[in-house]
Amino acid sequence: MDDIVKKLIRKHKTNDPFSLARCLNINIRFTDLGKNTRGIYHKALQRRFIIIHNDLSPEWQRFICAHELGHDRLHRGVNRFFIEEHSFFNPGKFERQANEFAVSLLTAEDSISSGESIHEIFRRNHIPLELINHM
Repeated sequence: MDDIVKKLIRKHKTNDPFSLARCLNINIRFTDLGKNTRGIYHKALQRRFIIIHNDLSPEWQRFICAHELGHDRLHRGVNRFFIEEHSFFNPGKFERQANEFAVSLLTAEDSISSGESIHEIFRRNHIPLELINHM
């Protein structure tokens, strides 16, 4: 996964998820997704979309964009809703991988000091601290 992130950053010269999405021709939309959904990655008719809940803080919107970009890079062709409805496979693995991709992307330009806590790294890179327990 780190290799995918490094190649993406090297090619497009940024680790900003919004800029990367534009470079990859992924449309970003903001809308009300209700109380339980922060973001969605959707592909329809060869067009790709990242849909982000419009009521989130900028920090969360940035993370969600990176997370959904992870689905595009790691899980292309996988429909989470189909998996949930028609199989016994737990889509939680895909969500954890997308979270790991997002953290790797958002911290890629940072050098971690010895003895530094994950809280400090997340805070410095504007990653929501609530995610620490979901990694």
